[in-house]
Amino acid sequence: MKLITITGIAVGLSMDALSVSVTNGCIIKELKPRHAFRIAFFFGFFQAMMPVIGWAMGSLFYSYIRSFDHWIAFGLLFFIGIKMIYESFKKDEEKKQKDCRHYPTLLILSLATSIDALAVGVSFALLDVQIIFPAAVIGIITFIVCLAGVFVGNRIGQFFENRLELAGGIILIGIGVKILVEHLFFQ
Repeated sequence: MKLITITGIAVGLSMDALSVSVTNGCIIKELKPRHAFRIAFFFGFFQAMMPVIGWAMGSLFYSYIRSFDHWIAFGLLFFIGIKMIYESFKKDEEKKQKDCRHYPTLLILSLATSIDALAVGVSFALLDVQIIFPAAVIGIITFIVCLAGVFVGNRIGQFFENRLELAGGIILIGIGVKILVEHLFFQ
């Protein structure tokens, strides 16, 4: 898998975590660098580990689903993308936004925003992609994006939050379509 594709997936996956990071930047009035680093680390770590777990699960079943794996990869990315687009239109009152400075809350939000990465890990296994490099790229990009998101959220508020989830959903759907088209027409 090409670096540009992995980067696109990483950016798409990081949008949920970025949205929560921006919101927390808004919530935390006296933001300290350690708060931002803690939030970014947790989100980056979970976004890196969940594809590894998904990849391991997908690898166990690969021989059974090899003939239609591209459809599963497309379906997972399409579903995740649609979910992100749908959530981008939810009103702010409907979203449960919590302060990430507390470890239990941070742990729950990190896990919740990385479930999509688990499904992507399954897709990687089905596409026979080695997982270490993509997982590292996903984790690093999520860390950087979330670190910036906390500081941006602290400065300019929630203006971009819903647009980020929308963009992430569109990116993931586009990558799913690309995978499907490549397998149907170019192999």
